[in-house]
Amino acid sequence: MVKGLRVSILLLAVLGNLAWSFNAKANFNGKLTVEIDGLKNKEGQVCASLFASSEGFPSDRDRVLQKQCTKIIDTPFIITFENLKAGSYAVAVFHDQNNDSTLNRNGLGIPSEGFGFSSNPEIRTRAPKFSEAAFLIAGPNTNIQIQLKYF
Repeated sequence: MVKGLRVSILLLAVLGNLAWSFNAKANFNGKLTVEIDGLKNKEGQVCASLFASSEGFPSDRDRVLQKQCTKIIDTPFIITFENLKAGSYAVAVFHDQNNDSTLNRNGLGIPSEGFGFSSNPEIRTRAPKFSEAAFLIAGPNTNIQIQLKYF
């Protein structure tokens, strides 16, 4: 009976530590630093949208968790997002050369401004799915790089 009690107490202690550890990690506020490279020029601004789920990714403005449009000063260009909980995220970026806050397209629907996504998925005939651009934030500081593409 004493041995069973010791095992039970030990098991409770281990489970308590695991629960505390998980809760501590889930409550941190992480910072994401996005380095954007491959800008064709310094005209206009760079717009970056951060998504926390596949809903609306990559272009639904109503589903964006955080968005920033910032004038280009230097290359490579750095954008940061703060106060992020642990989890999966994806970023969509474009080079807004004419400052209209829209990814402009030609008559065939092909982007006429530079664009890119987290995890730098290969782009062929469609925008990537969330799962193809997703990355994990699991600590206080996460750094990713996005290479812009121009057609």
